[in-house]
Amino acid sequence: MNHPPTDGAQSTRKTKEMSPPQSRHILGMRVDATSYDDASALIAQWAQAHESRYVCVATVNNVMHAFDDPEYRRVMNESDLVTPDGVPLVWGLRLLGIAGATRVYGPELMPAVCARAEAEGIPVGLYGGTEQLLAALLQKMKHRYPELEVAYHHSPPFRPLTDEEEKAVAQDIRSSGARIVFVGIGAPKQEWWMARFRGRVDAVSVGVGAAFDFLAGTKRQAPAWIQRVGLEWLYRLVSEPRRLWRRYLVGNPRFLYHFGKQLLSERPNRKKGL
Repeated sequence: MNHPPTDGAQSTRKTKEMSPPQSRHILGMRVDATSYDDASALIAQWAQAHESRYVCVATVNNVMHAFDDPEYRRVMNESDLVTPDGVPLVWGLRLLGIAGATRVYGPELMPAVCARAEAEGIPVGLYGGTEQLLAALLQKMKHRYPELEVAYHHSPPFRPLTDEEEKAVAQDIRSSGARIVFVGIGAPKQEWWMARFRGRVDAVSVGVGAAFDFLAGTKRQAPAWIQRVGLEWLYRLVSEPRRLWRRYLVGNPRFLYHFGKQLLSERPNRKKGL
């Protein structure tokens, strides 16, 4: 889905489309079965064509926000790509018939996109985090991707932007020449932000959640084996209980209950091959 630019953004130059990924709706929210290679290639293709698009990396938290809020569900479903960031969503895709579904995790997607952007000469931008966090992240990126141009970075206030501030941000991104903008302000704020800015910037916005903190080294990631068995949520809950207890101790059981109902309701159709 491509949207015409507004607010002064240049006309997009369309490129030949890659084959669309398989997708399923989990509690009404679309999730795409993609890979790091395919997702980063698609993002780079859109960026090279100066297309204004947005990419969401989805967890159970996104699904439950979408389940409770039809407008947020619309924002997720109208995005150009929704990757299964959370392992439970990978399992969900497999249970819904996409046997080869794999995880595409924000803190690993961002380096994959940066490496491709460096190789293809695509300028990138960063939106989110504190000034201190961005300084640490920029230093890490300069060391890891010495030829990558970070054309834009901005630490926004911890409140909704005014209309004038939004216009200024859009203008700054356009003026910078950034063609991929990583957005790290957390769900659901980053998805609302990206939806509002699609068509206003000549860039692909990629919502990467906590990737800024992990890649800058200001927060520790769960060990790989914990991620593989789907217990990263428990690791993060123990690390930040006051902030995350409701998301995981309320949201996760609700997800299991409602997704179980979805599976039971769809089983007769799957048996019939519908």
